[in-house]
Amino acid sequence: MNEPANLVPGPREATVEVHRPAPLAPVPSAPVVPLQANSVPAVTSVVLPDGRVVTGYAVEPTKPDPVTAKPPVSRAAVNIALGGIGFAAVCGGLFLLTAFITALTALITQLVVLAAVVFGGWVAVQVFSASGGGTTVNIRKAVIKRSHFHG
Repeated sequence: MNEPANLVPGPREATVEVHRPAPLAPVPSAPVVPLQANSVPAVTSVVLPDGRVVTGYAVEPTKPDPVTAKPPVSRAAVNIALGGIGFAAVCGGLFLLTAFITALTALITQLVVLAAVVFGGWVAVQVFSASGGGTTVNIRKAVIKRSHFHG
């Protein structure tokens, strides 16, 4: 069934397999048996406004099943359910409050550290700067003035 065919002429020849599909055998179909209704419905004809007549069987609409009454829910079950929802809400709120307080504490700690670094830097610049408003003290003169030694 599969035959190799030479499709590309020239110095480079390639072989290609050609696949031919086999037809499927027909499926035997079951004979159609019409179902007989318990009673033959009445044929109804309707005349349309333009004069045409439509004939057919009247079909009754299906009726939904009657709704059964729901069993009453006990007040204890409702109270337990509401209590559980309230407890979950309180736990969630406390968790969020704890997370907020932790984040606020971390922020304040970082701000204090930042202020200490900035102030420490300012002090270091003031101490190590050679120019600008510094006071030079001559220790020998200061000692002499303090001891009131005049010579």
